[in-house]
Amino acid sequence: MKKNIKHFFLLTALAAGTIHLVNRFVDHTAEMKNILKSQTGDYYSWKNGSIYYTKRGSGSPVLLIHDLDAISSSYEWCRIIKKLEKKHTVYALDLLGCGRSEKPCLTYTNYLYVQLITDFIKHVIGAKPDVITTGSSVSFAVLAQNMDSNLMNRIIAINPPAATSFNRTPDQYSVIRKVLMDLPIIGTLIYNIKTHETNIAKCLRESYFHKPQLVSSKMLDAYYEAAHLEHSHGKYLTASIEGNYTCNPILHALKKLNIPVSIIMSRTISNAVSIGDSYVHNNPLVETSYISNAGKVPQLEVPDKLLNIIYMFLNDK
Repeated sequence: MKKNIKHFFLLTALAAGTIHLVNRFVDHTAEMKNILKSQTGDYYSWKNGSIYYTKRGSGSPVLLIHDLDAISSSYEWCRIIKKLEKKHTVYALDLLGCGRSEKPCLTYTNYLYVQLITDFIKHVIGAKPDVITTGSSVSFAVLAQNMDSNLMNRIIAINPPAATSFNRTPDQYSVIRKVLMDLPIIGTLIYNIKTHETNIAKCLRESYFHKPQLVSSKMLDAYYEAAHLEHSHGKYLTASIEGNYTCNPILHALKKLNIPVSIIMSRTISNAVSIGDSYVHNNPLVETSYISNAGKVPQLEVPDKLLNIIYMFLNDK
């Protein structure tokens, strides 16, 4: 009996050691190409972790906020920053838990990002910016503006989910998913499987882009690298997202917003019109525009077409 127990613990330790080595190998290979170089930017020493950002150009400030996803980073704006900076001072950050920013072991909540955006605007930008978001990041832009009505000039949201989709709270099953992914070795393995290069490639080609042939190897490498920087600690954000901790109802805040909100939807996204309407019906200041031949990230797929719409909303000549 004692011999069997000894063998069990020996095999368990061997398995854990093997999984750990696999996890470290994934981290190493993901960072080898160094697509997301940090030398070109700066760091904002925020109370919950260092935030990577870049500042380009001159003129009225524009803040670019990528989607809230551990595979995302400010890289997704690389094709429009050079043109935006000709007329604006453009700030692009990596959210806490993403890209080159710090990825602390904590529970990530919507309010955490509301605080981050508020502090970044006040302490780094120092003026009211126009804020452009992608995906679910619209939620904490809306909530931050609701808490401080003098924070922003305008919100432009690219392909946000329906305004009612944020009405989710942690439940028994979502909490279990979070607990599993938070585990030191097994949780990291689960995360590395979810963010394996083939799974990210499938996501980019089936969801992020309307024309999958436009997904370059460099783009894939950038998303893969972003997911695995800092020893794959992006798993803590992913765990919180799957646990529904990053959700917070926004309808009450949306109805009270005192600034223009512009929604840009890709026509290829399912229910694009009804998603846009979910914002329009809750605030008369909301306006919508639709873009064709693009998936979730038109800023990478059809940057010039997207820029024309952004310029229109920003009243740029």
